[in-house]
Amino acid sequence: MRTIEQPGPAEPERIQWAEGRGRKLTLELKPGLLLDAIAEAFAAQGFSSGVLRLPAGLALAPFAYVMPALSATPEHAAFYSETFRPDGVTRIETGALTFGERDGAPFFHGHALWREADGRHSGGHILPDQSFLSEPVSVEAVGLEGAGFVASHDPETNFKLFMPAARPSGDTEAGGRFFVLRLRPNRDVFTALEDFCAERDIAHAVIHGGVGSTIGARFADGLSIEPFATEIAITAGHVAPGADGKLEAALAIVLVDYTGGMAQGALARGENPVLMTLELVLEAQ
Repeated sequence: MRTIEQPGPAEPERIQWAEGRGRKLTLELKPGLLLDAIAEAFAAQGFSSGVLRLPAGLALAPFAYVMPALSATPEHAAFYSETFRPDGVTRIETGALTFGERDGAPFFHGHALWREADGRHSGGHILPDQSFLSEPVSVEAVGLEGAGFVASHDPETNFKLFMPAARPSGDTEAGGRFFVLRLRPNRDVFTALEDFCAERDIAHAVIHGGVGSTIGARFADGLSIEPFATEIAITAGHVAPGADGKLEAALAIVLVDYTGGMAQGALARGENPVLMTLELVLEAQ
């Protein structure tokens, strides 16, 4: 298994989690700062945390983003590029977004692939406070209650990252078993999810959201991404019994690596360790 040494100490527990409730939503986003549009749409339905998948065609202008990059110092195993600001309207092709709280205020962590106005195909990390929605759009989301995402300093990676946390409960009609997860570095994504579900007698689960990074990537069709620093978004995923009755995870992603390379498709089971973090919501069914 591929591993990357992080600057800080590794906690023995490689999965952070909190259990709460959830509800599937359709959010109506209004033009303006993307962070405000998402926060207002979640708040209108009584939620302060959740996840969503970014729909094809979502229009951003002005738009700002960064890509994964090598770190210039030993303080981080990888870092971010300079900020890019493409002209014109950029349209999302696909992506995922985690919404929660950072420094006491709404915040999101979003990765996507997109097409810029000049036709350039690119991807990366959307900057919440510098990206504007230029057209109204409906998005499918999951609102969380009783648990959610709150950003705090992670000594292992030396970044401030979204982590599962208990959250106040309100009157939102949320229900079911929803688990807010963060996978730590160097843990294989598939075995982490399979073991988590097996330990809680969860036979079937659906993955919602999904934002983070892997150490390169190995795809089910044989494609290998060698540059180790990536940013990924989960586009579909579940955990269910395989042919032998044992739990098997299945994940499809999109990614961009630090060289600007992009890829998408189903990941190979058991061959994709986390680089910095992977945050997602698991719905037990």
